[in-house]
Amino acid sequence: MRADRLVATLLFLQERGRVTVPEVAAELEVSERTARRDLEALAAAGIPVYSQRGRGGGWSLVGGARTNLTGLTADEIRALFLVTGPLSATPELRTTLRKLVRALPPTMRAQARAATRAGVVDATDWSRNAVTADAAHRSALQGAVVDGIRVRLGYAGLGKPAGERAVDPLGLVAKAGVDYLVAGTDKGLRTFRLSRVTSVEPTGEPVARPPDFDLATAWRTLSGAFQDGMYAVTARARVHPDTLGLLQRFLGGRVRVGGTLPDGWTEVWVDGPAAKALAGHLAGLGARVEVLEPPEVRQWLARIAAELTGMYAGEERRLPAGSAVEAPGERRPAAGPCSG
Repeated sequence: MRADRLVATLLFLQERGRVTVPEVAAELEVSERTARRDLEALAAAGIPVYSQRGRGGGWSLVGGARTNLTGLTADEIRALFLVTGPLSATPELRTTLRKLVRALPPTMRAQARAATRAGVVDATDWSRNAVTADAAHRSALQGAVVDGIRVRLGYAGLGKPAGERAVDPLGLVAKAGVDYLVAGTDKGLRTFRLSRVTSVEPTGEPVARPPDFDLATAWRTLSGAFQDGMYAVTARARVHPDTLGLLQRFLGGRVRVGGTLPDGWTEVWVDGPAAKALAGHLAGLGARVEVLEPPEVRQWLARIAAELTGMYAGEERRLPAGSAVEAPGERRPAAGPCSG
């Protein structure tokens, strides 16, 4: 443990240039006595560390000396290269990794190269193309976040025409293969889906960063509010056995499975953002899902069914033999006890 602590102390010295004993103690979460003893141990070991007393004093590396020591263990290096496989790594990241490999001790280089080839991280959803519009503006937004520069963001909201607004880029988040920008606006913190960004123009003005801003905390708050909206309406339904798995794959964690009913069907509860949206999700499963309640979801399903019947009336007669909606010998589900 002390060896790890000495390495951490040396790296802290390199980063800060000059440090005080209380700063080292706070950084490494040790007592000031232990921090002082570690600094003295570095000096005794021949590391060019010296202390200067008085106002503005502290501990420094002689002449700004540097060390190539990374402080990474073999397991840490393996983990780093495993998560940056060839598909997930950008050209810039691949160049960085090659430089890092050359800086490693010879005994660790072979493992690092092998770890890079051992896995691939592909965050792209199956339903999306590998190359999306996200990439067109990701680099500009990353630069704005790092440099702390406000931008004029062209953005087309869902079902809305593109418009421009001044925003303060604060961070980028990848969620299930979709990239989002977290930014400050005149209405507070907002998220912007990168695939809907149409332009990024730096203004040269500094970002107004909220005090004590933490990206992970902000994302949890923003995504939590969105997730709450996804559970605004709950429908109780019965599902045919051969459709339960499909329903679960389709809606994931928004499906809660109950017990098996006397007729062999399964009782489920399905969550959605609104009655209309939930009915739209379930309508594609046809008669193999029957919503029992609430009435609002049943009414929207009836309306969707009427609209589709009006549009496609007579088309069922053209289906190939054996492709009927119902399975052979299956009865259509009777109306549930809560039908309206």
